[in-house]
Amino acid sequence: QVQLVESGGGLVQAGASLRLSCAASGVTMCISGMGWYRQAPGKERELVAHITSGGTTNYADSVKGRFTISRDNAKNTVSLQMNSLKPEDTAVYYCAARIGNEAKLLANEYHYWGQGTQVAVSS
Repeated sequence: QVQLVESGGGLVQAGASLRLSCAASGVTMCISGMGWYRQAPGKERELVAHITSGGTTNYADSVKGRFTISRDNAKNTVSLQMNSLKPEDTAVYYCAARIGNEAKLLANEYHYWGQGTQVAVSS
């Protein structure tokens, strides 16, 4: 089992920055890819950013150039640096982790989820 705990959410004004962190514990050696999802009120959960075990990243078009995902495999953490925040970034942000060969997993196939952290951006 893997446990994920997010931190770093909060209320900020548009244009500000926030850094989200996620700490993994448990059988962390099994983790391959990690990602950040978000879910805004009344909307479906969407992938924000993903990072493979080798450090390859991909982002949702809406956050490209503003958000940066990174991971520290030694510390079993993944972070999301969010700059130039917009009101439309308001959502609950979830950390997610997957195990196994990523080449054989579906794009949205994750096995473990955190509880989420709220990000609110005021205009």
